[in-house]
Amino acid sequence: MFSTLVSTEILAAHLASPGWRVFDCRHDLANPSLGAQQYAKAHIPGASFAHLDRDLSALKTGTNGRHPLPDPAVFMAWLGKQGLNHGDQVVAYDAGNGTMAARLWWMLRWVGHDRAAVLDGGFEEWLVDGRATTAEIPAFAPSEYRGNPRPATQVDAAFVESHFEANDLLLLDARAPARFRGEAEPIDPVAGRIPGAKNRFCGENLTPDSHFKPAGELRTEFGALLGDRAPQEIVHYCGSGVAACHNALAMEIAGFPGSRIYAGSWSEWIADPRRPQERG
Repeated sequence: MFSTLVSTEILAAHLASPGWRVFDCRHDLANPSLGAQQYAKAHIPGASFAHLDRDLSALKTGTNGRHPLPDPAVFMAWLGKQGLNHGDQVVAYDAGNGTMAARLWWMLRWVGHDRAAVLDGGFEEWLVDGRATTAEIPAFAPSEYRGNPRPATQVDAAFVESHFEANDLLLLDARAPARFRGEAEPIDPVAGRIPGAKNRFCGENLTPDSHFKPAGELRTEFGALLGDRAPQEIVHYCGSGVAACHNALAMEIAGFPGSRIYAGSWSEWIADPRRPQERG
């Protein structure tokens, strides 16, 4: 079972293996239709497409963030339409750095599907390695997917607010440092961060060639942030609950399982002006 990362070599060797499923998660926040266009042009053979806005998010209400989580039953129904079975090994990939793929990885674990991994280096690495691509759309017979949802793996805004005084959780903000400090905000209408959060830019999880850093290196870096805290005390957030999953995956690679996600993240947090904010 692969539960964190898979190399292009391993995936290529298992493309024709029964029980292996691949999902293309390419997405551009500035151009939401780009991923589907890229998929239609060329993708890894056998890969199905997962659209961040349509398949991996619920409808936006204006107060639930930019990429709210769907109901687990709705997500599992979508998995069934893709013909996924609970014992399948899933490999998710995106254009390269794993941020979008990590969203599907985390959501699968959220509904109890542990056989899920991210393709290290993504589609870009697949091309660099000279591996086959296709424009053919695969067809899979629908299944009756039954997962085992784990609601405790995520928290909501009320949970975060209720734990401010207790000091029993640590918020890790996955956004770039300038956004964390409130110096720049290219996406959301308000700049800043949730008070008390520490910054762990998800880009720091990667080497210059967009592969995840070795487990030992990630363990040293996250260990310095965690201190004496258990992984269960860590809550990841970002702008909309996507990059946060990248940090959760990096912690799993590092050997720190059990951290949680605040899926609404900053875009939901600022929808209620009564919630405290911090800058600087």
